[in-house]
Amino acid sequence: MTHQTTKIAVSSIILDETIYPRKGIDHRRVGIFSENIRDGFAFDPIEVERILDRAGIYRLLDGAHRWNAFKSTGVTEVDAVIKDLEGNDPLLYAAKKAIGPRQLTEDEARDTARRAYAGNSSLSSMDIGKAIGRARRTVDLYIADLRAATKMDKDLKIFRMNRLGIPQDRIAERLGMARTSFQYHLPKMATLPNSANADLSRGFTVAQVAQKHGWTDPMVWSLALVGKNDRDRFKELGWGLRT
Repeated sequence: MTHQTTKIAVSSIILDETIYPRKGIDHRRVGIFSENIRDGFAFDPIEVERILDRAGIYRLLDGAHRWNAFKSTGVTEVDAVIKDLEGNDPLLYAAKKAIGPRQLTEDEARDTARRAYAGNSSLSSMDIGKAIGRARRTVDLYIADLRAATKMDKDLKIFRMNRLGIPQDRIAERLGMARTSFQYHLPKMATLPNSANADLSRGFTVAQVAQKHGWTDPMVWSLALVGKNDRDRFKELGWGLRT
């Protein structure tokens, strides 16, 4: 990671809640820092990242309490390290820096893990755990429901493209998946329609089944019309026939 140290106006720095791992600012800690500043104590530079679409504005990666203390004491410029994270997750980077002086609470750790995974489902439990100071198994518990939803979403995308006759290598490429990972999803294609088909057989409408399972109407129609001739398909769709 590249970095440089420079003087930055306090007013040009913002606290981005989306990458801040704490539930809030500890005002007692800010007060202690403020008194230290007034007494002439020096602090390590804070760490920031440029906001690309806002010229001259930076978001905090580390040093939220010091930054608030500088503001409260009227300091106008601070020493800062400008970080280039080079694609690394900023939330996890900020979390890793935050647990240096004080561990994340259970709520903070869980919330940070879930936000990180929701933003990038390719993150492993080990990577998240290292950043928030938790074991891999603990992170697995934090994000179990999110991971299940992500897998189901991929299964549905694969199922839809498979029904459209798109070759497997092209499906894998479109989803950015390695062939080995893609092969893991294929056995589910045979059983995935079972619950939707069961509801259709019970007399539920296509719209009802789609809403229940979170599918699109065309995906459910592709099941409902299987094995029917053209006349029956037109009847199901409510289309008229012309000779």
